[in-house]
Amino acid sequence: MAMNSMMDSAAEAGVNEAAALSAAACMFRSLGDPTRLAILRHLALGEHKVVELTAHLGLAQSTVSAHLACLRDCGLVTSRPQGRASMWSLATGAELLDVLAAAERLLATTGDAVALCPAYGEEASR
Repeated sequence: MAMNSMMDSAAEAGVNEAAALSAAACMFRSLGDPTRLAILRHLALGEHKVVELTAHLGLAQSTVSAHLACLRDCGLVTSRPQGRASMWSLATGAELLDVLAAAERLLATTGDAVALCPAYGEEASR
């Protein structure tokens, strides 16, 4: 239903439907990595430096920085300088949290189906 309303709104605004679908797919791909989701979840608690994220996630600084760059390029996070470091935060907190909450509700409804999906499930990524 929400995708239909998104497409209806796009059509009313004169937006190309194919472009709107492509943009939506790109956004979902940006959310399709467990590390990026973990970063977003942690940033939902408030601003953090890269060093804090690396300690929390147990990942290399270069890995966290690369994921933050992806999320920044997608417009999902932003940073501000603080001394020699940068403080990272959610760029669109309320909207992003709404999407993640909707995803959690959908996962609760579908159960293990997505994890077992032969095309996108856990076995497909191995």
